[in-house]
Amino acid sequence: MKTLVDKCHAHGLRLTDARRIIVEVLQEAEDHPDALILQERARMRDPSISTATVYRTLKLLEELSLISRHDFGDGRARYEEADKEHHDHLINLLTGEIIEFHNGELEELKRAIAERLGFDLKDHRLELYGVPRND
Repeated sequence: MKTLVDKCHAHGLRLTDARRIIVEVLQEAEDHPDALILQERARMRDPSISTATVYRTLKLLEELSLISRHDFGDGRARYEEADKEHHDHLINLLTGEIIEFHNGELEELKRAIAERLGFDLKDHRLELYGVPRND
């Protein structure tokens, strides 16, 4: 499987040392980091990486559809690789934790709803917001 760095090369994106580090940090992320968290992680490898470089790199990657930007209601844009296997998100309103999940029945229901309304479903996002139950 191609890495995010490989995909950047395939799109003809020139990777400076700083950009490469930012892309690698994104590629390694198991969460949905915002720009400041990305910068923090990137600066652990190269302390000279600026906030402007992080934001410019994110904008470029988003324009090339290599990353997806999410707004989970906390006022911060969060990022993840764009072509990960499809999944939805459940956001814990108490902790901000973002849980990725996939449900085949739910996917079929979304397609059926679109079809019933006369549409071919091309893309979608589902974000659920909740708090843990005290069972």
